Amino acid sequence: MLEFIRNITSRRTEDGASAVEYGLLVAGIAALIVAIVFLFGGVIKNSFDSTCKTIKGNGTAASTCS
Repeated sequence: MLEFIRNITSRRTEDGASAVEYGLLVAGIAALIVAIVFLFGGVIKNSFDSTCKTIKGNGTAASTCS
């Protein structure tokens, strides 16, 4: 009986470990995206604001600027 249990447990694969590793990878990528948005969000917003002000100054698409 003990030999039977050893045979069954030796045939196991570690599919669960792969799922955990992929989960950690996705969590790391998500954290990186959040960090980039917080770091560069103001720079990107200022760029869009200046573009919008330029368009508004030329008399076109003034209603889209806030």
